Amino acid sequence: MKITIIGVGPIGCYAGYLLAKSGHQVSIYDKKKQIGTPIQCTGLLTADFQQFGLETDSFLVNAFEQVEVNSSQEQLVLDQKEYLVCRNKFDNYLADLARSTGAKIHLNHALVGKTEDKRVIIKDLKITNSIETRETIISSDIFIAADGPLSKTAQEFDLLDSGRQYYVGVQAIVKGQFQKNKYQTYFRQDVCPDLFAWVVPESETIARVGLASMNKSRKWFDKFVEDKGFEILEMQGGTIPLFNPNQQLQEGNCYLLGDASGYVKATTLGGIIPGMQQAQILVDCLNNNKNYAREIKVLRRKMKTHLLIHNIMTKFSDSDWDKLLRLIKQPKIQKILRQHTRETPLPILLKSLVVEPRFMGFVRKLF
Repeated sequence: MKITIIGVGPIGCYAGYLLAKSGHQVSIYDKKKQIGTPIQCTGLLTADFQQFGLETDSFLVNAFEQVEVNSSQEQLVLDQKEYLVCRNKFDNYLADLARSTGAKIHLNHALVGKTEDKRVIIKDLKITNSIETRETIISSDIFIAADGPLSKTAQEFDLLDSGRQYYVGVQAIVKGQFQKNKYQTYFRQDVCPDLFAWVVPESETIARVGLASMNKSRKWFDKFVEDKGFEILEMQGGTIPLFNPNQQLQEGNCYLLGDASGYVKATTLGGIIPGMQQAQILVDCLNNNKNYAREIKVLRRKMKTHLLIHNIMTKFSDSDWDKLLRLIKQPKIQKILRQHTRETPLPILLKSLVVEPRFMGFVRKLF
């Protein structure tokens, strides 16, 4: 099949790699001039990332053994194996994988519209001579939208749900003093009332620091950095979609992947692992004539569980966070957390409710 992917991020390139490896004719288009920029993601991945079997040497920055969780009055250290990747190198690694299997990548090419017969119009941004043709109409058996949370492709194919909500993440590379094998999160109303803030070390002196909020992200970020006394070296950030269970993933021969589909964990706003899992499912469906809506159900349930927990978290006061951390400190809860990563919250939630009924008090906040 001829397959056109819009978006040269990690999910688009990973899908392109899998599809080209399967024998399809794959072209990937993006308006960017360079792969991997601008950086709009922390690049923190759970141990579940190992399932993809990728060689990490070229893009791994740091590995963590612990995460420190801070509330207003409590501090909790959890044993968790996680990885920090350089997003520029990671994105380029996946792009090279796609190229190695025959996928063609076209940078400086922007989608500008769709024809009535469902072909797409691509503009070559490199051409400045008005005599030359800048726009090309492309027909394809399959179109895949992997062009981010505000996906132009999804809009053109009438797939972008009007009810979608977005966080604004603000992040910076900063200089300071850090524990290299541990990253920190902060759940406090005076730090980030919408969600949480993070400090993720690259080394003992450099870290990625940020937070995500639906309101006044930069205001809260500036206060957090000033309170911590960090020296900002480089600013980053971007829009992050909140998972929307009403979001349709397919219209005719167009499919949504990654941030374009909103398949982002609502608890942590991480989308790389679910996006790559989603790409695997879609490729399997295209290769074997399976029903995408049916095959995506298991991953969809995970995303809905993350959203459920997110909706509980947003109702928490500082005292709720303090109480939650005190309960999690119990050895019986620590044992459960060591058995799972944050990719799969449902078994953590169910097992914790069984051994500690007081967790039900937090669940009741939904009602």
